[in-house]
Amino acid sequence: MDDLSPLIHLQDVSKVFYTDEVETHALDRITLNIHPGEYVAISGPSGCGKSTLLSILGLLDTPTAGDYTLNGYPVAQLSQADRARTRNREIGFIFQSFNLIGDLTVYENVELPLTYRGMRPAERRARVEQALEKVEMAHRAKHLPSQLSGGQQQRVAVARAVAGQPSILLADEPTGNLDSKNGEAVMGLLRTLHDEGSTICMVTHDPRYAEHAQREIQLFDGRAVA
Repeated sequence: MDDLSPLIHLQDVSKVFYTDEVETHALDRITLNIHPGEYVAISGPSGCGKSTLLSILGLLDTPTAGDYTLNGYPVAQLSQADRARTRNREIGFIFQSFNLIGDLTVYENVELPLTYRGMRPAERRARVEQALEKVEMAHRAKHLPSQLSGGQQQRVAVARAVAGQPSILLADEPTGNLDSKNGEAVMGLLRTLHDEGSTICMVTHDPRYAEHAQREIQLFDGRAVA
């Protein structure tokens, strides 16, 4: 794929949820491109469809209608197994609630997605050590998540996301469970990753954090309004 091609291309993507004969249109004909090396923020009020859009971008959910191309490959209607495989190789997730596994050490949490790839132990070790150095958490490699502050846990979550060298990092309200000081530190870390070449798409409801991105996509009632 050449650099002019979008890394992510959505064409007329809609998502409808059906409950008790009620239709909820979470996304309504969204069309967008994200190019390699971009830093994009998706913003808007609560309930506007931000998390639904991120779930579709991250292959955690499928659109009701429309096309999704990732790295030049159509992925909207992949099987569950193929979605999981593509997620593991192409997408790094950073969640609001960290999603670390409590009985695994910091090192093991970062290593786990790499083991699913069948990666050789030496390469896994190099990737994990490099990722933990990048987020300044190498000195906590043997600690459990419960022994870390919220800000430190989010740094580990970032390390886990980047260790796989994904095509894109998807961050869902990455500062949502942090105080302002730790929130700014995590935003600074994302900015550094972007400066180093990472493609980032972040969902946020906070205008201060949306300003960190190069480009902002505003959603309202499931539509891209700006």
